[in-house]
Amino acid sequence: MLDHLLIKAANTDPAEAIEDQFEKASGFVVDIGEMVKAAMPSFVIALIMLVIGILVSKIITKITGKALSRSNVDNAAKHFLVSLVKILLYVVVIVMVLSFLKVPMSSILTVLGAAGLAVSLALQNCLSNLCGGFIILFSKPFSSGDIIETDGSVGTVKTIGILYTKIMTFDGKTVFIPNGKVSEAKIVNYTETPTRRIDLAFEISYDTDYDKARAAVLEVISSHKLILKDPAPVVRMGAHKESSVSIDTLVWVKNEDYFSARYDMLENVKKAFAENGVAIPFRQVDVHISGEKEGK
Repeated sequence: MLDHLLIKAANTDPAEAIEDQFEKASGFVVDIGEMVKAAMPSFVIALIMLVIGILVSKIITKITGKALSRSNVDNAAKHFLVSLVKILLYVVVIVMVLSFLKVPMSSILTVLGAAGLAVSLALQNCLSNLCGGFIILFSKPFSSGDIIETDGSVGTVKTIGILYTKIMTFDGKTVFIPNGKVSEAKIVNYTETPTRRIDLAFEISYDTDYDKARAAVLEVISSHKLILKDPAPVVRMGAHKESSVSIDTLVWVKNEDYFSARYDMLENVKKAFAENGVAIPFRQVDVHISGEKEGK
């Protein structure tokens, strides 16, 4: 058998062998070309579907953005919704194109599910912040410009992002709080209502005339332009302490006047007490000596 092959190879013309291989390669290329040619209409239609789908998605996204701009939706929520609609539309377009090309959807969904699980495990904290941002944007416990207290920080809300809430504190610090923490933490919104109450307690000595001290506080309140008459101010005895009597003072002001009115009250009541002889006690201890020591 080996001798036969050697004899055949020896008798074969090299030019004929090369020509034979070339014909086989040409036949393979022709077959591939025919397959591509047969599938070409499907690829062209799929490409046209993809282009049209992207254009329609952009138009729908633009219309959605304009509709949200005319509503009372917060800017951060508007951007989030527009991005979400855009992504969903693109996913729908891609699925339609793949379905037209007869790509098995079960395999694609399996791959997407596995990838989604891996991404969710790797980005667990980011997804928590994303969900927290979604809750904040649509439940709206606060808006940009509100003064809030949350997660140990107090300040003005500058922006509500998808992952973080930006707060400017009163001492000029910028604090970025993850939305996951904000959505779970206690939130105190100081600007939700148009008015706010100032709670103060003034201490006077037991030797001071309480009625005189109370009248001095009421005079300061009545002469202050920022303090509201309704609800009516409250000035009452609040507590009997070890070395003083406490006068609770509750007054209402507009939100924007809170700090100015509070500082004015502290300063003006101090001056009024001094003018009316009202003593502000220091911490003191009374020592009683029962008898003299022996030998004296």
